[in-house]
Amino acid sequence: MRDPQSIAVNEDARMIPVWSIVVAIAAFVLVEYYFWLVLPDQQHHAPPLGFRIYFNLSWGVLAALYFLMVGYVSKDAPRRAMSSRFWMAICFVMPCGIGAVLYFLLRQPEVSRCPACSTHVQSDFHFCPQCNYQLTANCGNCFRTVRATDQFCTRCGHELSGDHMPARLRVLG
Repeated sequence: MRDPQSIAVNEDARMIPVWSIVVAIAAFVLVEYYFWLVLPDQQHHAPPLGFRIYFNLSWGVLAALYFLMVGYVSKDAPRRAMSSRFWMAICFVMPCGIGAVLYFLLRQPEVSRCPACSTHVQSDFHFCPQCNYQLTANCGNCFRTVRATDQFCTRCGHELSGDHMPARLRVLG
């Protein structure tokens, strides 16, 4: 497994890099420049003003969103132990945002560290694959994830109080 980049929870607001914001602003300005100054000189009959405003702004916003999405993928892929260069290339090569849709459909779960041995583990793991440290509360019968406050498993109905769950995963009550 690749070494994932760690981004703290409070840093989620910075998932879009500055370069992506600058390129998105430049793309918006260039699209507006083209639609307001270059394209009208090439047309014999200009469309109505409302129609022009709608299409100019919508194409500018779409161009800006495209670059913001590529920037988001460049920051999100490393924290999921995925190649950011590969997924950015897919986003650029696949037209109409299909690359971004593929990224969101195929992306891996976020990767964190085991508190006991610092091994990289996926967020959906119940136990660390290296040291067998229990990471989440789960049913002792069907091994599905349960909340620490549950008395019974929602999948199989197993009584959770009989399981020997570590004290750190139990809610004191």
